[in-house]
Amino acid sequence: MQTAVPLRGIDDVVAFIDSRPVLSGHAGLVWWLLLGGLFLEALSHSAVSAGLAPMSRQLGLGPPEIGLLASAAALASLLAHPLGGWLADHWGRVRPLLLSKMLALAGAVLVACGQDVADIVIGRILTGLAFGLDFAVAIAMLAELTPARLRHRLNLWQALWYLAVCGNLLLTLAADQWVADDSLWRYPVAATAAAALLLLNLQMLFLVESPCWLARQRRWQEAADAMGQLYQCHRFTVPDALLHQPVAPTPSLLPAPAPRLARLMRRPYRLRMALAAAVQAGQAVQYFAVGWYLPLLSLDLFGDDPRQATWGTLLFNLAGLCGALLAPSLARRLGLRQACAWGFGATCLVLLALAGSWSRVGNWQALLLPALFLLCHAAGPGGNGKSLSTLSFPSELRGRANGVTGALGSGGAALGLFSFPLLQAWLGTAHCLLLVAMIALMACLTCWRLRWDPQRAGFHPDLEGAGPHVSASDAHGIATDRRRHERP
Repeated sequence: MQTAVPLRGIDDVVAFIDSRPVLSGHAGLVWWLLLGGLFLEALSHSAVSAGLAPMSRQLGLGPPEIGLLASAAALASLLAHPLGGWLADHWGRVRPLLLSKMLALAGAVLVACGQDVADIVIGRILTGLAFGLDFAVAIAMLAELTPARLRHRLNLWQALWYLAVCGNLLLTLAADQWVADDSLWRYPVAATAAAALLLLNLQMLFLVESPCWLARQRRWQEAADAMGQLYQCHRFTVPDALLHQPVAPTPSLLPAPAPRLARLMRRPYRLRMALAAAVQAGQAVQYFAVGWYLPLLSLDLFGDDPRQATWGTLLFNLAGLCGALLAPSLARRLGLRQACAWGFGATCLVLLALAGSWSRVGNWQALLLPALFLLCHAAGPGGNGKSLSTLSFPSELRGRANGVTGALGSGGAALGLFSFPLLQAWLGTAHCLLLVAMIALMACLTCWRLRWDPQRAGFHPDLEGAGPHVSASDAHGIATDRRRHERP
């Protein structure tokens, strides 16, 4: 028997979702499908990384070509993140998510079948567009469907990232058993295309629009219908007085989004945006400059045996997986900001130790230091930049905020991916690691200086002020005193 639940405003939607003790039923299925999209993007990124050495040999790639191929997806993602945020704020969450899967499928097919660098770069650009759209939107919707007591689990997307990397490395090792030439790098990319096709069909069948976003748009009946699909043991009703209120027209896609973007640069959002952007950019530079190139760096650490280097990279990423599984617990105990600060500090120390011993690194150091780097990165800032931008803003700004911070993270990724092989050839690996360590140190100091943490603020961002079409009289009961949410 269905229980009747009245929805008298956005506060009732938020209160019901926050009251759920677990993620189950259709809501749980949608939650895992959203995480599955992030897993797909990790597969796309790591498929090329896992097979970078044989690809370089087969296509005759030098440092400039490797840098271009590696950074093409990040540069495309730099543009796609703000576009995804804008589309999510205007179109809702579902349509941009489905579009991202189509782009991921097309990009993976093009890379797997590519015959030269141009084909692969175009495929990587499509993959980057999919990555930017998916991350900007999926993280926002995950936050809107996650009960308050379970929000630390948002960082689990990072564990799926390392699972994808490990899966691609294992597939590369398996393909090496029956593929005699250097074309084995195509197999992980082909597996990514199959995963994209499967996930596209599953999301088309089961995704439901975010009820929080619909309620903030004052589309009350649609919000009630979405809640009914997600929580099928309840029947959600909307009072007639709410349904018959005059509603402003839905914003057109034609006007420029400058007014909403400007809101992110004003109080109370300016400090939150600065912190999330610093964490996103800092973690992207250090991961994509060092972690993404571990398959190539492992050749320096373990010799010229590709299989031994791949096994070493697999062990490093298993350490990253352990860190990603620790991240939700650390975020709950320390808060997102302090977890980021301690993580950046630890990665800085590890990179300094690795740079100082690079020319005479021993077997134990070759295994321990890169593993510690990924462990500290994943446990600290690796996933918390997304969580900071997602949990700090209301629904109508959440996609835009994720888009802006994601674009900055993609810029950091492109900088690390493109510049690291060039600087490595010019300065040497040790000096490159020192540069990345200095970036980690600056990010650590920024986290200690900007004192904002959504997990310590004691409020829900969707109850902070009224939605975009709510008048001052309508906002009674959901407006909040913003001054108490900002910490000095």
